[in-house]
Amino acid sequence: MQIVDRRGTLVTVLRRTATGSLESAWVRIPDGSWLGIEPRATRDAPWGWSDRLWHAAEPPANGWQGARLTLFEAIDWARIDRIPALAEPARLPPGGGTAVLNLIAARAAEQGSGPLAYRGPYPTEQLFLALLESFRYEPDVSDPLAAFVAGGLTWRPAPCERLFAADGLYVQRRERIEKVVWRGITYYRPQWQGIARHAPRRIVDSPEGVRCGLWALARRVEDSLLLRADGDLDTILAREPAPSPSRPLPAAVWAGVAAVVAARGAAPLAPFVESVAQTFSFEWGPVARDLVQIGRGRVRISARLRAALAAALAAAPTAADRAALGLAVLTEMAALVGDALRGRAQAAIVALGTTEPPLTLSGRSAPADRGGAERARAITAAVEALLADLAGA
Repeated sequence: MQIVDRRGTLVTVLRRTATGSLESAWVRIPDGSWLGIEPRATRDAPWGWSDRLWHAAEPPANGWQGARLTLFEAIDWARIDRIPALAEPARLPPGGGTAVLNLIAARAAEQGSGPLAYRGPYPTEQLFLALLESFRYEPDVSDPLAAFVAGGLTWRPAPCERLFAADGLYVQRRERIEKVVWRGITYYRPQWQGIARHAPRRIVDSPEGVRCGLWALARRVEDSLLLRADGDLDTILAREPAPSPSRPLPAAVWAGVAAVVAARGAAPLAPFVESVAQTFSFEWGPVARDLVQIGRGRVRISARLRAALAAALAAAPTAADRAALGLAVLTEMAALVGDALRGRAQAAIVALGTTEPPLTLSGRSAPADRGGAERARAITAAVEALLADLAGA
């Protein structure tokens, strides 16, 4: 069975056995490559039987080809009754996890399944946000993330329409455009089912259509794309940044950014987040089409964010206002690098299980958690260092 989007692009390939159960599934992901699902591939996992995920440039005609990625808890694809746990989320390419979740939601909706529960380990904010793309949570509570972490939510299937266009453009729609990926940059709506989502790469409606752009400090920094309401590309608006030298940021600022990421994530990840952060340097500089560029051993924050902070500081009447702006930018930076640091932290945890005695990436024993009070001091010091850096410009 082949499924195409309304432009005729192949997006899903399903193969069934003679008895009607799922033999294999392949789903296209935003970069144009494919994830494969091999049902009940192995029982060598803590939960027993597992489906295996593969990654390939194209779905193979027969058998399994490409790279083996990871495992997730096996489900009965003919009667989906839960959201499965995934072993190693960090091993999936961008958009891979949500593509698989959308396939689960689509099949569950076809089967008339009711709300599905997630009972796996680490019900994180990242998983919560991923589920929002293809499900709607129940019941309607005042703090749904806290309810999710406590195991108090179920998820009703609400799959999105997935569209692939030319020039590296990928669009997700339900009642409206909700997510756009263009040349590796992902843009989101800031509101999902009543949830305010931090979205520095943001989708907003305008009289001309739907705009995708960069936002900081609740201000539009740059428009990147203009789309029609149906997801078709209207105009590319992004400009290349003017060449300029990079400028290092104080080490205390990076330590504070890592502390914010650690404090806002799952507690077991926190010390690993701060440990892997120590392998990076931190700087301002030009970044094309985004607010951050993460390379080998270096994190560059766009000079556009620095300019936005400088403009806001110039209009801030009091020291308290300036401190609040410094904390807001520190939080923006943490949001920009958070997924990358958490992914590396998860990889470090996995590495601990394959060494004896356990080692970190730097060869030392597992990092100790320094606690909330010390992180709060690091964040305060980072705000002071950031404001001093701007004042000295």
